[in-house]
Amino acid sequence: MRILLVEDDSLVADAIVRGLSAEGYAVDRTAAAEPVSGLMEGTHYDLAIIDLGLPGEDGFALVRRLRRNGNALPLLIVTARDGLNDRVSALDLGADDYLVKPFALPELAARCRALIRRASAATSNELTIGQLRIDLAGRRALNPAGQVLELTRREWSILECLAHHSGRVVSKERLIQAIAGWDEDISSNAIEVHVSRLRGKLEGAATVRGIRGLGYRLEDI
Repeated sequence: MRILLVEDDSLVADAIVRGLSAEGYAVDRTAAAEPVSGLMEGTHYDLAIIDLGLPGEDGFALVRRLRRNGNALPLLIVTARDGLNDRVSALDLGADDYLVKPFALPELAARCRALIRRASAATSNELTIGQLRIDLAGRRALNPAGQVLELTRREWSILECLAHHSGRVVSKERLIQAIAGWDEDISSNAIEVHVSRLRGKLEGAATVRGIRGLGYRLEDI
């Protein structure tokens, strides 16, 4: 899953990128609000994390602009401002959650999972497709015997993306965006290789079906 981080403090941004990358997310970052709309036009994001104290246009104005433009992307505010009025204002403008700095990275990751899950209409961190069980919080998949499948980071990211869109076709381009940051170049052929390996590891619990010219769909066998 792909996240856009809007944070001007480089130390904080570095820590968030490292923490969320370790959780399997592809994270893009920008230090200002102005480029955000352009970035979102060319890339599919599952969540945006926004600081309030940005240079130029602040986080409040960015949230207001995104919502006025009809952008329904989940928005998580991360800020040192802990006042009630700031929290109320951000949520009333359209933010989905509000986290005060300093925070623990596991809590940030949990809030990201919750917002992405809510956006995909999932009600639990545990998903079942066919006989495959997917534990989003634990970042693991289990076969019918309850054994954990040995997946690489990219195989897990592809499975997670497909699971959040269960029953729907996900394009190769969308999968590339789900696993690769700006500094990574992932080809369409590489996605085919990762999907083929993932399909083999699902061990008959479910399958990743290729839809010619469209992409892939996770479904029961």
